[in-house]
Amino acid sequence: MPRSGGRTTEPRQDHRTDGATALQPEHETTNEMVVLPAGSQPANEGRTPPAERLRAAPPAPVSAPRAPFVALVLVLVLSGVVGILVLNTRIAENAFKLDALKTKQAGLDRDEERLRSDLANKESPVTLASRAKQLGLVPSRTPAFLVLPDGTKLEMPGPSK
Repeated sequence: MPRSGGRTTEPRQDHRTDGATALQPEHETTNEMVVLPAGSQPANEGRTPPAERLRAAPPAPVSAPRAPFVALVLVLVLSGVVGILVLNTRIAENAFKLDALKTKQAGLDRDEERLRSDLANKESPVTLASRAKQLGLVPSRTPAFLVLPDGTKLEMPGPSK
């Protein structure tokens, strides 16, 4: 008795083991012609032919309803197109707002630069001296010094003559 549980290592002779028809049983056919006497019928007439070997049939095709699927795809595509159109419209609208804000910012930058220039011009010593002269102020000749109780000296302009 073989140790492999009844299996032997010898290949079975009733099935082929290589090629596209591996494990397909070989059918023996004979080319003998049987001549029957006149008026007689073959012996297997009226009976069903011997059953062939059973084989696995492919599973039945699954048929899903197509209308809901097509409707779902159409809804997804249309919502995507509408979403893209809305997004594109918002982007264009924001681009116009951005352009207007950039133009306004450029105007404000020019105004700021002009105001800084005016302020620097008015803070210059020459402009301050001429404006003081227009108001009737005169330059101080000798400064006055104040001595504070803690010992610090403050220089104060003295009266002019």
